Amino acid sequence: MKDINRIIEQYIEKEIDLIQVLHNIQNKYNYLPREVLEYVSRALHIPLSKIYSIATFYAAFSLVPRGKHLCTVCMGTACHVRGAPAVLSRIEERLNIKSGETTPDNQFTLETVNCLGACALAPIVVIDGEYHGQTTVNKVDKLLEKYAKEDKG
Repeated sequence: MKDINRIIEQYIEKEIDLIQVLHNIQNKYNYLPREVLEYVSRALHIPLSKIYSIATFYAAFSLVPRGKHLCTVCMGTACHVRGAPAVLSRIEERLNIKSGETTPDNQFTLETVNCLGACALAPIVVIDGEYHGQTTVNKVDKLLEKYAKEDKG
């Protein structure tokens, strides 16, 4: 909890920005572990229910462990019309998981969103915050291999 104390200490003297505290914790663990949220609740004297209400309201937060790489497929109208369902199917097939799941080796978590607001680039796949516009089924394998190779060095 030493690292969590450092995160909390940043906000002791100023008005507590709980969202930023949660972001910092998620950056450290790649999700929001229950025991850490309980600790934050006690340390900051904030009801755990309030912390959970924020953690569950924003899609950016996860209460379950995520893989090293977060792969997000936009399923908005423009992306859908331009082939996002086929792209998603190929990613699911390649990673052998469904949207909302994490690979058994904890390398990839796959999720969908309703719209990323970059319709001109449709269909869009975002991996670790990096946008890949005009993604096609044929580009999926190479795209996933790029991130898998980065892990191997």
